[in-house]
Amino acid sequence: MRTLLAFVVVAGISGGSAFAQSADPRLFTAGVERQYKDIQALVLKTAEKVPEDLYAFKPTPEVRSLGGVLGHIADGNNLLCRFASGEAVDIDKIMKDLASVQVHEKKTAKADIIAALNESRAFCESVFAKLTDVTAQENVTWFGGKTPKAMMLTFVTSHSWEHYGNLVTYMRIKGIVPPSSEPRTPTTR
Repeated sequence: MRTLLAFVVVAGISGGSAFAQSADPRLFTAGVERQYKDIQALVLKTAEKVPEDLYAFKPTPEVRSLGGVLGHIADGNNLLCRFASGEAVDIDKIMKDLASVQVHEKKTAKADIIAALNESRAFCESVFAKLTDVTAQENVTWFGGKTPKAMMLTFVTSHSWEHYGNLVTYMRIKGIVPPSSEPRTPTTR
């Protein structure tokens, strides 16, 4: 009986160690990255689907054009992922010269905006690729405070979702079915 009990205890301890060692070091980070990729795919599909002549469309004069929103998403990806990468970013300098980071929202050619979205997506994905759940908890400076890298990456995702909502409205006004409303085929993950 003692031998059996000793075996169960040793097996439990060994199994627990093996489980801890085999746990995915990117479980949380990979989930955040998947959400980021999902919204970026919808944004890119929007950029590809909308005809170039509608890139200048504004529902009202006070808002960004459709192409401007797409370019703004690319600009936001670049800036927020720079913060998440841990790169030193001079936010005071940026706030004095917003045009320095609002590069793509001024573009008007569909091909240029699609290229900007692809480039910003690749940059953000390179930032994600370097993170684990542990390193994603490291703080970066954000407007004078400290914010974990993972929070910066969730912010880039929520920023993209916010502006995808603008794009959905623009498309609906013009009678275009947004990519997120298109019929879907079942997929597996």
